[in-house]
Amino acid sequence: MSVADLQYILGMIGTVAFAVTGVLAVSPRGIDFFGACVLGLITAIGGGTIRDVILGVPVIWAADLNYIWVALGASFLAFLTNRHMTRKEIFKTMLYLDALGVSMFAIQAAQKVMWIDFGMPIAPVLLGVLTAIGGGLLRDVLAGQPTLLMRREIYAIPVTLGCILFVALVTWLPQYTVMISIICSVLIMSLRSAAICWDLHVPLWLTIQPKENGAEDKKESDSPPAD
Repeated sequence: MSVADLQYILGMIGTVAFAVTGVLAVSPRGIDFFGACVLGLITAIGGGTIRDVILGVPVIWAADLNYIWVALGASFLAFLTNRHMTRKEIFKTMLYLDALGVSMFAIQAAQKVMWIDFGMPIAPVLLGVLTAIGGGLLRDVLAGQPTLLMRREIYAIPVTLGCILFVALVTWLPQYTVMISIICSVLIMSLRSAAICWDLHVPLWLTIQPKENGAEDKKESDSPPAD
């Protein structure tokens, strides 16, 4: 299998996964078929579109309409099947499919950026992460729900680690690009799936916490009123 073939496969798998998550994200709200397909399409191609605009290259779905048809087909199937699932099942399925999508898109994007030698060695990592989470961010914003990136869930960290490892290994061992791509995709998927399965979160000391004003407020309330 060539690198180009693998990149195409990764892109198509990611497209299917993200299109389905787009539909599942709004299905509990009773959205109609047209709205579901539009959101599925935007979720599937959003990250790749942003990446290609930054790179100044033809947008991937304009050069190959199969991405559009696959996204619409996956959205249609998701629309037909989601009614047989409970809300809890829909949410869990969406999280795991999102993990699959980000693992595919991250490595595909990093690979594409390295091909055209754009902003090495930082740009492949940055655009890999942006491509992977961009569609999901658009999905959550349009669905009116908190984005996964704004929660304490371990979400962007596995993607970033996978992209860094991919760029480092391909730089040192370019002859094993296909194998490295598969390994890094599986790594991202595994880490994100583990975070979902065991409900892993970023430690509190690594998050921004508002200052507690309870003691100060109590002190002020206990002080005698001014004359």
